[in-house]
Amino acid sequence: MQPMSKLDEAKGKVNTALSRLERMVEDRLRVETERADELAAKLTRLERDHEQLKRVATDVEARLERAMEHIRTLLAEDQR
Repeated sequence: MQPMSKLDEAKGKVNTALSRLERMVEDRLRVETERADELAAKLTRLERDHEQLKRVATDVEARLERAMEHIRTLLAEDQR
């Protein structure tokens, strides 16, 4: 067998480097995809919580309005 030529050696190094780079990109893509999935799930939970809080706030606002109206009615009756 003849020794590997410098060109073959360089090609081997380039191929090795490209393979490492491809693995790094694939690993990074996997990690970022997992992170994106986690963030999407968190966003969904936060949106659900936000809607629930809006409903609670609307309910509290209505109850306060009714209580204030009741107090106004009592004060008006008291002043007669």
